[in-house]
Amino acid sequence: MAKKTVASLQTTSKRLSKAIKMVKSPKSGAYTFVEAIMQPEKVDAFLAKK
Repeated sequence: MAKKTVASLQTTSKRLSKAIKMVKSPKSGAYTFVEAIMQPEKVDAFLAKK
């Protein structure tokens, strides 16, 4: 299960990253992808929480 920051997004004043992680559903057992755009400093915390 790979966790990775996929893209760096540039805006006029802020630097942002898009993070994608795979999450397993407790009910069905299927995997879904959760995407979020955030500051690069917060990516590790996003990937660490379940």
